[in-house]
Amino acid sequence: MEWRDEGVVIGVRKHGESSAIVEVLTRGHGRHLGMVRGARSRVNAPTLQPGNSVDALWRARLDEHMGAWSLEPTRQRAGVVMASALALHGIGLLGALARLLPEREPHPRLYEFVELVADNLAERDVAPALMVRFELALLEELGFGLDLSACAATGATSDLSFVSPKSGRAIGAAAAEGQPWRDKLLALPNFLSGASADIGAQALADGFRLTGFFLDRHFFGPRGLPMPEARRAFIAEAARPA
Repeated sequence: MEWRDEGVVIGVRKHGESSAIVEVLTRGHGRHLGMVRGARSRVNAPTLQPGNSVDALWRARLDEHMGAWSLEPTRQRAGVVMASALALHGIGLLGALARLLPEREPHPRLYEFVELVADNLAERDVAPALMVRFELALLEELGFGLDLSACAATGATSDLSFVSPKSGRAIGAAAAEGQPWRDKLLALPNFLSGASADIGAQALADGFRLTGFFLDRHFFGPRGLPMPEARRAFIAEAARPA
C-alpha cells in the first residue's frame, strides 16, 4: 500500500550504515515514521533535516509496517535554522511537542500551525509568542484546552489576569483580590487574554510558565519524563537580549 501527503520533517535517527528512520508530521496522516535508504547521500542528506517541508510518499506491504519514505523537498529551512540558535532550539521543541500526538493520527490544524511556526522561528520578535500559542493549541487539540474567554468566578470578559491551576479557567484581577488562593494562580499575559498586543519579556515568561504547567501536568509528568531540554534552551535563548 502507499499514500502521498505533505509534511514537515521533525526527526531523523541513524539506522545501520547508510539508512535513517525519518519522522514526518504530515497533514493527512499525522505523525509517521519511515525508512530512508541512502539517507546520508548528497541527494538525500539536504532534504532530511528537521524543519524542512517535503512531498512525502510512503510505501509498505502492510499498513502496520514502518514502511519506507520517498521524500522530495518543497521548502528547505535548514539553512535558516542552522544560522539561528533560537530557530535551532525551536525546531527541536516543535519535534518534542509533536511527539505528544498519537502516531498516525491526523491533526491538520496543528500541522498548519507547525508550518507557521517553522516559517518564523528565526524572527525573534515573533517566534516566542507563536510558540506559546502553539503550546496552547496543542493542549486544546489533545483535550486539555484552557478556557481564557471569561472569568470563572464572575463571568466577566475583561481584566482577565490569572488562570486557575486546578480548572484551567481564567480569573479576573478583581475576583482574585484578597482571596487566600490568590498566590496559587498562574499569571495570564495580556497577549493571550486579548487585553494588549504588547509582548514583553515578562509576558513571554508568564506565557511559557502557564503552558509549561499544563503540559507537565497532563503529559510529561504522568509519563515520568522531564520537560524537553529544547524547551528550556528555546526559552533561555528567547529571553537573551538581541
